[in-house]
Amino acid sequence: MPVLERAGMQIWRRRTGRDSLIRWFGWLIGVAVFVYCWQIISASTTWFFVWDAPRIANDIWTRATPPRWEYITQLGRPIWDTLNIATLGTLIALCLAVPVAFLAARNTTPSALFIRPVALLIIVSTRSINSLIWALLLIAIIGPGVFAGVIAIAIRSIGFCAKLLYEAIEEIDSGQVEAITATGASRWQVMAYGIVPQVLPAFAGIAVFRWDINIRESTVLGLVGAGGIGLQLSASLNVLAWPQVSLILIVILVAVLISELVSAKVRGAII
Repeated sequence: MPVLERAGMQIWRRRTGRDSLIRWFGWLIGVAVFVYCWQIISASTTWFFVWDAPRIANDIWTRATPPRWEYITQLGRPIWDTLNIATLGTLIALCLAVPVAFLAARNTTPSALFIRPVALLIIVSTRSINSLIWALLLIAIIGPGVFAGVIAIAIRSIGFCAKLLYEAIEEIDSGQVEAITATGASRWQVMAYGIVPQVLPAFAGIAVFRWDINIRESTVLGLVGAGGIGLQLSASLNVLAWPQVSLILIVILVAVLISELVSAKVRGAII
């Protein structure tokens, strides 16, 4: 903090005049950018529908209540398909993410110059595309259904799991690895006894956390034809069957809450 002398007194200031000017100039630029973006958004927005939104929302709420409870008998198989999509997709992703993570970590990759960049490219490319987009592409290739949803969830999850896992590998205690290496152990023995035991808790936590996320993502894959309860939701929305829509949303909410409780219990047991 700068010190100013005035009439024989020292006055403490948090910033110098130059720092304050730069700070206010930054705020001015931020406000200008916000105003410019708001003008663009306002020009492309039909404000009549925005002001009319409360009335429309109330109308939909009136049509959607009470839920059509007898329709729940037709949701057993779709919600089971949703759980299968999330679970199988997560398992496939974990099987593929483990080798990618070891190839991406600086302390385990065979080549930091050639192999590590390829592994990092796989991680970035699979994480950068949403599961809905993967589902659309896969439906065009292999057709609609649950299988396309499983593969879409798996591809989307590879980068997420591999990124967190290779960061955990890079943060291991190198002392244990050096101690096992000093005994004359091979590279695979060092990995099995020095690296894997240290990253196993992190791996378990990542697996459960990603499965919890995939439950949420798999509920909407049916909107594009990739199976699951989202398919029932899309069909009900198309015919404006609002009581069925409200029931489906309740079932999805319950499924997500149960998955959250299960994942929290498992993570608590692991940690």
